[in-house]
Formats: sequence, C-alpha cells, structure tokens
Amino acid sequence: MKGRTLGRHVKEGGKNLVRNGWMTFASISAVTIMLFVVGAFLLLIMNINEFADSLEDDVEVRVFIDLTADEENQSELETEIQDIDMVQTVDFVAKEDGLESLITSFGDQGTYLESLREENPLNDVFVVQAQDPQQTQVLAEEIQTLSYVDDVEYGADIVEQLFSVTNIMRYAGIVLIVGLMFTAMFLIANTIKITIIARKREIQIMKLVGATNGFIRWPFFVEGLLLGVLGAIIPISALSYGYVKLVEVVQGTPELSFLTMTPPNPLILQMGGLLLGIGAFIGIWGSMMSVRKFLKV
Repeated sequence: MKGRTLGRHVKEGGKNLVRNGWMTFASISAVTIMLFVVGAFLLLIMNINEFADSLEDDVEVRVFIDLTADEENQSELETEIQDIDMVQTVDFVAKEDGLESLITSFGDQGTYLESLREENPLNDVFVVQAQDPQQTQVLAEEIQTLSYVDDVEYGADIVEQLFSVTNIMRYAGIVLIVGLMFTAMFLIANTIKITIIARKREIQIMKLVGATNGFIRWPFFVEGLLLGVLGAIIPISALSYGYVKLVEVVQGTPELSFLTMTPPNPLILQMGGLLLGIGAFIGIWGSMMSVRKFLKV
C-alpha cells in the first residue's frame, strides 16, 4: 500500500471518530471501564503472586548435623548437599550461634538458659533453600539419606498447607483474569459493533459505487485501533498513578510492613503494555467483524 493511500485511510478513520461523536464516546467509555477493571484485577493478581512467592522463599530445610561429626565430616556433608541439583543455597549455623539465638528469643527469661553455654546440647545446622520451593519436601527426603545427618526439619504440615494455598491463589487469579478478559472482549466488541452497524448504509453505498473491500475496511481498521488505544490510555494512567501512591503508602506505614508489593517498575510498564494491546486488538477485531457483515452487497 502506498504511503499516500495509507495516509488517506488514517485521516478518514480519525474523521469518523469526530463525525460519530456520541457513538465514539460510548465505545471509548466501554473500553475504558472494562480495561480499568481488568487492569485493577491484573495488578491485584500480580501482587498476590508476589506475596505467594515471598512466602515460599521463606521455606527452608534445617539439617541437624550429627553430634559425632568432626569438621572434616561437616565439610564432606556440606559438599554433598551443595551437589544436589535442587539446592540453591547452603548456610552453616554453628551451635553457639544457635544457642545465642535461642536465649535471645526468650527475652528476659533467656537468663535461665545461660548455664547451657558451658555444655551446649544443640547441633550444628545447615540451612538449605531449594531452587524451587515446591521441591522442598523432595530435597529434605534426599538430604535425610546422607551420612552424618541427625535430623531434617522443614515444617512438613505447614509447608504443604502453604503450597496448597499459594497454588490455589495463583490458579484462581489466572482463571479470574482470563474470565475478565473474555468478558471485556465481548462487551467492548459488541459496543463497537453497534457503532459500525449504525453506519451500515454508508458502507453499502460505498460498496455499490465500486469501492473495493480493502478500501472500505482500512478506515474502519484505523477507527477501531484508535478506539481501543484511546480507551486504554485513561485506565493505564489512572491505575499507574494509583498504584504508585498505594506502594508509597504501604512502604511508609510500619503497620503494613508485612505486605510485600511488587515494585511499580517494571510492573506498570507490563500492565500498560498489556492493556494497550488488549484495547487495540479488541477495537480492531470488533470493527473488522462488523464491517465484514455489510461488505456482502
């Protein structure tokens, strides 16, 4: 297609938006409202996933080293653990440090445990984290088979419940977003179709005077694209501003420090790009499906 012809189609598509003011307003409003809802839930689901990931990242395996193991045995055990493919990190916690943490955790009553310093009954410990937190149980069972391992703890019951909850959160989020996107596509496309249907006589006249299908389609293609893009700009701007302010409030409120929110960058760019793409696709699709119906004259 020649640049001059393309420019004509773009110009005509822009004129159609102005010429059909109220229908244009209705279409852009439908796109704006539905994409705002989709964008808000998208931000929510992304933050739920971030929160679930942070919970899972806190899961660790505590490997209690046999009291009979000397430094060489401990070094061999550490090497064997590090050689396991599922392992991400291995940290050594000396029993002296473990006792100090225990005494500190009891606060003022910790003074009753001071006598344990003379003959420390605790084990040296390796704190192990899996590359994939979901593999924690399998990793713990494999470590349990190694030599000089006295015991392995990872909170089996709690971890299983945690993974069950986080998986439900993720799957529910995916289903919700997919459902909302299809609902948005249906409602927005039908609103745009109504806009095009109201101009069926114009399309039929153009067809009767000899205009080709491509010549008729292109202005509507541009119009649908502009409707989708313009309708996406408002929700993207509003959600971006609101999310940045929400993150600032959460980070500045000590009582909400337990909340782990996804940083605005690059989340906002990802959300904005997705909403812009959805808006453009729905606008073009709705226009093309409607125009095709009236090209058969």
